[in-house]
Amino acid sequence: MPAQLAGLLPSLVGILLLIAVVSLVLKAYRVPHPFAPALAVLRGALQLAAISLILSGIISDPFWVGVGLTVMFVAAVSTVNRRIGATRRHFGWVAVSMGLGILVTLGVVFFVGAIEFSPRYVLSFGGIVIGNAMSIATLSGRRFGEAVTEHWDEVEGWLALGATPRQSTRELARRAVYFAMIPSTDQTKTTGLVTLPGAFVGAIFGGASPLEAGRFQIVVLAGILCAGSIAAVSLIRFLAPATRRPVPLV
Repeated sequence: MPAQLAGLLPSLVGILLLIAVVSLVLKAYRVPHPFAPALAVLRGALQLAAISLILSGIISDPFWVGVGLTVMFVAAVSTVNRRIGATRRHFGWVAVSMGLGILVTLGVVFFVGAIEFSPRYVLSFGGIVIGNAMSIATLSGRRFGEAVTEHWDEVEGWLALGATPRQSTRELARRAVYFAMIPSTDQTKTTGLVTLPGAFVGAIFGGASPLEAGRFQIVVLAGILCAGSIAAVSLIRFLAPATRRPVPLV
């Protein structure tokens, strides 16, 4: 145990230095909430420590894997709902949108055997898909709310001309989904050229061949795009019929 703790020391020092740089840069530029990234790293470290202990006992148990994915899903839905400024009434919209994207993706991947259907892989692949669907849904919801706020005069003009609430925001909704998909699309396009994604590197470190790691990674990337596109489009379909100006997001 002392040897393990000693091995963690360089990592701890490196993490502290990195978040110190982040905080100083943001503070010097007077960015709002400059210590938010540092707190996020601290929270993430605590959560990873806890989940590492938990996973060692549940990773081979289908029931507990299901429980773990459910907890991840609820946390992701809550995060999206909070980030897009939605009310409790909208929680169900977010849950349905994300749930549809995630279930379709997992169903396709495991039904055709693209990834082995086992508790270990369901947990790892499901967690990746849930996390990325959360990010894409958040981006689409926030982008749509901001666009409607900025172009409210245009929306009101369409409504005055007899357009339905959905028709009046149709182009704004489409652009919101497009912009929400850009980060994941660019990540996929530049994989192996600009970045080496975590799933690929993790598979290599786990002993997989580069070819096998690459196969796993491209399935992951395709799954992210599938789940994210369904979640974003479904969520915007719920949000699009705007009849009043949204409250500005903070």
